[in-house]
Amino acid sequence: MALIKQSSPHTRGQTDTTKIMQTVILATIPGILTLTYFFGIGTFINLILASAFCLIIEASVLKVRRRPVGFFLKDYSALVTAVLLGVALPPYCPWWIIFIGSLFAIGIAKQLYGGLGYNPFNPAMVGYVVLLISFPVEMTRWPAPTSILTDSQSLPGLTDALSLVFGFASPVLLDGYTGATPLDAFKQNTGLMADNLYASQAIFREAHFAGAGWEWVNVAFLLGGLFLLYRKVFTWHAPIAMLASLGFCALIFYDGGSNTSGASPLLHWFSGATMLGAFFIITDPVSSAVSNKGRLIYGGCIGIIIYVIRQWGNYPDAVAFAVLLMNFAAPFIDYYTLPRTYGHTQSRRATDKIDTSQRR
Repeated sequence: MALIKQSSPHTRGQTDTTKIMQTVILATIPGILTLTYFFGIGTFINLILASAFCLIIEASVLKVRRRPVGFFLKDYSALVTAVLLGVALPPYCPWWIIFIGSLFAIGIAKQLYGGLGYNPFNPAMVGYVVLLISFPVEMTRWPAPTSILTDSQSLPGLTDALSLVFGFASPVLLDGYTGATPLDAFKQNTGLMADNLYASQAIFREAHFAGAGWEWVNVAFLLGGLFLLYRKVFTWHAPIAMLASLGFCALIFYDGGSNTSGASPLLHWFSGATMLGAFFIITDPVSSAVSNKGRLIYGGCIGIIIYVIRQWGNYPDAVAFAVLLMNFAAPFIDYYTLPRTYGHTQSRRATDKIDTSQRR
């Protein structure tokens, strides 16, 4: 009897990758719109420039490598990297910042290792960390959300925004719109009680449960992440583990608001890039752990590292650093958490012990 030749049920083709990437981009729309509402049109400019740079760099490298350009561009992976990098960068940052970040994300972190599926590190976070370390002033110049601006203030319009981005206007112009982020304001606290700090900072006075503007940005990315969970783009293990460990650490070191207290769990969950990181960054299937048990360990460790850097490190936010550090550890986690091959009754460690005893 002839056997039917059939591909394995777990095999995925370009069509599946394309649909997944399109779904991820769709899920970022609520967060992008919320960012634009609170921080101005600079977010859209970031996205347009990052998309153009990432696609051009990807096509150029593929051409040099003599790979089919159209085939690989159609998987939307470069566009996903561009979107994640674009929303992570401060609005109205110079165009060359976006170009350098795109170059490292696509040219170095992705294509240098062989392209999609071979990159050991999250490309968008590599580009972001290179920029954060190299250009700290430009990367920390976040505009204040519109909800805390006075009646005489307003964020730059399209003309002023383009002038800032392309260098026709001095960056000093943006200084009148910038302000501390919630995590930065809490980190730079100089001995004030939490209630006094909240009363002295507009970013907290106009907030409902975290930081003005940032709380709703994180809620929007949370909704997008729940949509991805509903579509089964990834499992719940890594995001929930990250948020649980981050919240647990915050709860331990939060004493109700003394002058030595850490920020509350709500502030950690709904400020900075927490929800973006939990649902759009650490869930990268290429650079994260593979098994469900491994994803729990992977996400839990990321949450702990985020809190440690936020509380005692030099940076107010730490999602990118935590992700890259755990990208290093993902193969190690997989080695000890991947399930045994079907039909095998002994673990690899037990087999090694038997082989050693036989040699003796």
